[in-house]
Amino acid sequence: MEIHTASSSAAMNNDPKRLHKCRNICFATMGGLIFIIILIIILAFTVFKPKNPVITVDSVTLSDLKFYLDTTKFQVLFNFSLDVDLTIKNSNKVGFKYADSAAELNYRGLKVGEVPIPAGKISADKTAPMNLTVTVMADRFISDSNFFADVSGGELPLETFCEISGKVNILNLFKFHVVSTTSCDIIVFLSNSSAGDQNCNYKYKV
Repeated sequence: MEIHTASSSAAMNNDPKRLHKCRNICFATMGGLIFIIILIIILAFTVFKPKNPVITVDSVTLSDLKFYLDTTKFQVLFNFSLDVDLTIKNSNKVGFKYADSAAELNYRGLKVGEVPIPAGKISADKTAPMNLTVTVMADRFISDSNFFADVSGGELPLETFCEISGKVNILNLFKFHVVSTTSCDIIVFLSNSSAGDQNCNYKYKV
């Protein structure tokens, strides 16, 4: 009985038709897997190609301005807050997760204000609004030698800077790190406590 079974197995293993059929099944399976892998890669770099989030500064408003210049004593009382409304647009077909960040206010290259932006997530093809209030560090203005000349002229040149960095996870297989930065030059008019038109530059990096 054992001899018969061994002979039958040997005959089956040596059957050319059966071997050919097994080989075809293996090739078909491998071909299907390769096709799926290629399809996933194509989708990852076409339909799901990572796109940078777009930060847009919609408006900048000056509030709580306190300004007094005493030229005889060479003293100045200066304090204000800057309300910045911006939006972050996620153009990806998947969600975008970003890490903790911050928006900065600069005066002639010196950071004079900052507000944190907590980490979050923006769904696919969605836009998230953000309303930020930057409290100014008035003492840093006064330490700059150009400050008194600027306030005497009634105009204060400022720059807002915001950088958002995060990851786009495509099909749970590919993770891309994306970064978006926005900087806007603004002129603050001290005479009427208003902010002039801003000139913004946008940069993106994958």
